[in-house]
Amino acid sequence: MGVTYRRGSLDVQRRVGVREAAEHVGRSVGSGIREVAAVFLEQQPFLVVGAVDGAGLLWASQLTGPPGFVRATGPHRITVSGGVPEGDPLAGVLAIPGTAVGTIALDPRTRRRMRLNGVVDAGAVAAGRFSVEAEQVFANCPKYLQKRQPLALVPQGGGVERRGGVLTPDQEAWVRSADTFFVATTAEGGVEASHRGGRPGFVRVDAPGELSWPDYPGNAMFLTLGNLVTDPRAGLLFPHWESGALLQLSGRARTEYAADGSRTVRFTVASVIESRHPGRLRWSGPEYSPANPPVDAGTATGVGPAPEEGHRGSTTR
Repeated sequence: MGVTYRRGSLDVQRRVGVREAAEHVGRSVGSGIREVAAVFLEQQPFLVVGAVDGAGLLWASQLTGPPGFVRATGPHRITVSGGVPEGDPLAGVLAIPGTAVGTIALDPRTRRRMRLNGVVDAGAVAAGRFSVEAEQVFANCPKYLQKRQPLALVPQGGGVERRGGVLTPDQEAWVRSADTFFVATTAEGGVEASHRGGRPGFVRVDAPGELSWPDYPGNAMFLTLGNLVTDPRAGLLFPHWESGALLQLSGRARTEYAADGSRTVRFTVASVIESRHPGRLRWSGPEYSPANPPVDAGTATGVGPAPEEGHRGSTTR
């Protein structure tokens, strides 16, 4: 089948000079869920979902559950059981038929990932679950993915702990120490969720409401950067792997191109939510990807929340 690239992605591909490579990679994108993909999905304890809330803000959220809570229920459909936690910015919209969503399933144990974009299925919305009718399904390479082992799925109380318009000092430290985050973008009616990884410090906090990170070489599709050309809205999700806490940011992003060919994405924060998922996942420390570029020493400090419930301070990784 192959992918029909949106205007923004085509613009970036031409600017960077990767149109031929992008066409080749795009042939791997389909609308159907193959058997190997269905098996992969049923093994995962979490799924990242991107969508636009009722106020027009774009968010990336993490849904968790025992393996099997996400499964293929048809050749072009996945069903997610358990629903969205109360207080999550996407709790209402994922129950609305026709809502555009982007999803990514990532397995830190094997460094495998799968992306599925589509819309909430009007015929499969029910209490405690929702389904997505797939429009695009494809896998990505393991580049920049850190390897981790699961420690526990903690079925304890959770919820939103803090809301704001800028990052607190603890949240700044959390971001600086991150080796992984997820980004949701949207353009031309569709939504996509993707992964960004690197060594701690690859995401910079330039001000309490300003972040930046390098755009490392990838698969040449430029779906995320392409979306930002035509719609600057973006949603970021920073999971704290060891504690299971989540940091969600919504705002606007733009890409800067340097004369040496490097690219930097600059993100302006509009809204911040810090929370603990009621079924939060805890993982081991990372085995860093050998593809991660080096980061300037001293840029990563602090790590965000501790595993104990209700803790507001920082800890040491």
